[in-house]
Amino acid sequence: MIKRFIVAAALAPFGIGAQTPAAAPQGVPPALPIDRVVAIVGDQLVLWSDVLTSINQRRAQGLQLPTDSAAQSTLTHTVLGELVDEEILVQKAKEMKLEVTDADITAGADRQIKQVRSQFGSDDEYRAELKKAGLGSPEEYRKSLIEQYRRQNLQQKAFAELRKKAKPVNVTEEDVTAAFERSRSDLQKRPATITFRQIVVAPKASPAAKAKAKAHIDSLVVEIRKGGDFEQIAKRESMDPGTRQLGGDLGWNRRGSGLVPEFEAMMFALRPGEVSPVIETAFGYHIIRVDRVQSAEVKARHILIAPVIDSADVAAAKVEADTVAAQWRRGVSYDTLVAKHHDATEEKGVLQPFPRDSLPASYTAVVTGAKAGDITSPFQLANPRGQPKYAVLQIVTATDAGEYKESEIRDQIRAQLSDERSIRQLLDDMRKQTYVSLRM
Repeated sequence: MIKRFIVAAALAPFGIGAQTPAAAPQGVPPALPIDRVVAIVGDQLVLWSDVLTSINQRRAQGLQLPTDSAAQSTLTHTVLGELVDEEILVQKAKEMKLEVTDADITAGADRQIKQVRSQFGSDDEYRAELKKAGLGSPEEYRKSLIEQYRRQNLQQKAFAELRKKAKPVNVTEEDVTAAFERSRSDLQKRPATITFRQIVVAPKASPAAKAKAKAHIDSLVVEIRKGGDFEQIAKRESMDPGTRQLGGDLGWNRRGSGLVPEFEAMMFALRPGEVSPVIETAFGYHIIRVDRVQSAEVKARHILIAPVIDSADVAAAKVEADTVAAQWRRGVSYDTLVAKHHDATEEKGVLQPFPRDSLPASYTAVVTGAKAGDITSPFQLANPRGQPKYAVLQIVTATDAGEYKESEIRDQIRAQLSDERSIRQLLDDMRKQTYVSLRM
């Protein structure tokens, strides 16, 4: 399994280490030297202790060792084959002059060490457990873990480069069925999922509130035109909580990066140093200044002044949402209702199966027990920018938890089999180009 992740840090809490003879499969003669050579790959040795370490790491992650000698032997040879593949990838990475930086590996290793250390009450207890596990001192343990991460990173980089050259392998319908039957007992249960469309109704400011906000931002434009500091005015006046303290700084943005269309169009129309006229979006009124431009990117700042939404506006939004639900149930088309009522800053729904237990609490409450085709009553959404909004959902599909049927995952199985076989073919070709001697 080329993509397996080496998690040596997980060994310490279990008292399992590379030099622990008890961790070897029971079929291995007890008198066998633990560090005998079991394979040669190029000019590198693979030791029996390397095989034991790999098996122990898998045990620490939940692998149950088989009890019969034949299965133990199969496991041992499988692990050795994977270690050979990994060493070939490391050597290939060096041949391809692929490199990893300390930043790529030390952060991950240190996170693992911190996680393990947190499970012990004192440094003395931590050191004793490392020594008991055959991992040496904390310094030696960190050094060995960093080396494992370095090798893993090299393997992944070589694998990614070589995979670009892998050719698709044909998979028959019989292959797919056989793979499903082999793995069906190990398949995870299908989670309960749901897909839905939604219309989100946002409170709308009154004409008087909009006029007041527009007058306010117009006065800021005048101040800026007279030489006012855009950044300081943004810190003082902007109602965008995400950028106010940064002086309105939006950072670098490309087209299609998620900004509302009218805002993006104006931003990309400006030259460096130029300040826009006031534009209106669903969020309120904006002034934009472009600071820098480079290939396909713009760095800009903005000031947002949003009209005040009061309780009467929120109440009107609830009435509007009730109207949307009633019209939707009477057969008014979704597209018609979206065009008239939907808040353009919100998604129109989730049309890919989404786990029910991952939905926000407000959604979970209304979809519980709902069937495909049902239209919910309006419910309130929290709005971190201000007043609440109201959503109405139409359930498109609702699937209960249970076992996967073969027909549901045939495409995934076929793709995975093709991927695995092309990778195996690639590795086998590399083996032919590398000196490999198995001695176990």
